[in-house]
Amino acid sequence: MIVVRHLLAILLCPFLAAVVVPYWLLTSWADIDTRWGNVSSWEWLPRCVGVGLLAGGVVLFGWCVRLFAQIGQGTLAPWDPTRKLVAVGPYRYVRNPMISGVFTVLLALALIWGSWVVGIWALLFFAVNHTYFILSEEPGLERRFGDSFRRYKANVPRWIPRSKPWEG
Repeated sequence: MIVVRHLLAILLCPFLAAVVVPYWLLTSWADIDTRWGNVSSWEWLPRCVGVGLLAGGVVLFGWCVRLFAQIGQGTLAPWDPTRKLVAVGPYRYVRNPMISGVFTVLLALALIWGSWVVGIWALLFFAVNHTYFILSEEPGLERRFGDSFRRYKANVPRWIPRSKPWEG
C-alpha cells in the first residue's frame, strides 16, 4: 500500500508537471516553438548541459522521495504529507530540493529540445510553486511541526542552497 501511495503521488504531481505537460506543450505549440536543428555542432553544447541537468534533477528528486518515505513517513503529495520533518540530506542545504529537482528537469528538457515554450513552462512551474510554498506549504508546516520547523526555516534558505549543511 505504501508503494501505491508514492506512485500515485509521483504520477499526479511531478510526472504530470515534468512529462505530460512538456509533451503536450511540444505537440500543441510545435508550429511556433523553436527547436534545435541538426545543422550546427554548437547546438550540442546546450544539449549536453541539458543531459547533465536532467540526470542531476532526476537523482535529486529520487533522493528526496526516498527521504520523504523513510524519514518523513509520508509522500510528496499535499494530501498525504510527511508525518515527521525532513531536515537531512539535501534538505540540510535548501528547504525545497524536490521542487528544485523537478525545476531542473524542466530546464534540462528546454535545453535538450531547444524549446522556449518548455522554458516558459519551467518558469511558470517555479512561480506557482514559490507562491504555493509561501501561502500554503510553509504555514502548514509551521502548524504541524511548530518550533522545529521555525528553527529550520530560519536557518535553511527556501531556494538558494547554503554553502555548508545546517546542523540543526
